[in-house]
Amino acid sequence: MCTGSVSGSDSESGSNGWSKAPGVVVKALVLIGGALLLKRFTKSTTRWDHTRIVADSLAGEKFSREQASRDPENYFNLRWLSCPAAEMVDGSRVLYFEQAFWRTPHKPFRQRFFMVKPCSKEMKCDVELSTYAIRDSEEYRNFCDRSKDQRPQPEEVIGDIAEHLTTIYLKRCDRGKRCLYEGSTPPDGYPNTWNGASYCTSELAVLKNSEIHTWDRGYDNDGNQVWGVKGGAYEFKPAPASSFSDPFSSLNFPPQFMEKRIEGSFVLQE
Repeated sequence: MCTGSVSGSDSESGSNGWSKAPGVVVKALVLIGGALLLKRFTKSTTRWDHTRIVADSLAGEKFSREQASRDPENYFNLRWLSCPAAEMVDGSRVLYFEQAFWRTPHKPFRQRFFMVKPCSKEMKCDVELSTYAIRDSEEYRNFCDRSKDQRPQPEEVIGDIAEHLTTIYLKRCDRGKRCLYEGSTPPDGYPNTWNGASYCTSELAVLKNSEIHTWDRGYDNDGNQVWGVKGGAYEFKPAPASSFSDPFSSLNFPPQFMEKRIEGSFVLQE
């Protein structure tokens, strides 16, 4: 059977089909581009992203001045200082941390290493924040205030990580809350023998602008609190030390008074 010529109607429909094609292609490209852009902006935060955010928030110089001004009977104006010290083979971040009265920053009463890493996939948390004792804490005094060439180097830091003290399991905060991350140690805490305690617990929250709230408490075998503040977490806010004029400094109280207050508030160097 011979093939005849294309009829007028067939020719018209074919022409219209081709004329519509560019519009369809453009629409398809717009839809695909929009989907890719949406995916880019809604990309889920990875476990290592959470780790970075928490580690960066912990770092820096912070003070509890505002809280001490509101409630000088229960809170001191303390200096929180932390900075990166090393990175483990698995990517965990190690930070040096110390606390001191703001007028005597060169005499920290607490020195620790923080280790920050993602929670394992099977755990219901985002970030693990562990604290470790330092093998020779005197060598690390004012670590963050020194130039990098005057500090113990990363390989030394890793070798000086001593006894594990606590681990706080942090989760992203629900929408509507002030915090970014919050968490605590397990309910039964970790062993601690200071001031008659048998165990201690810790709570920590990361807020916007690198504000940190932390609450450490010690309990005896009967569950009685034997050290740590009772009214709530310490609130550390980033601020330059030079901006402070604090009437509640440790220098304004006789040593015996300070020692008595400290006993109920802190665990000093163990």
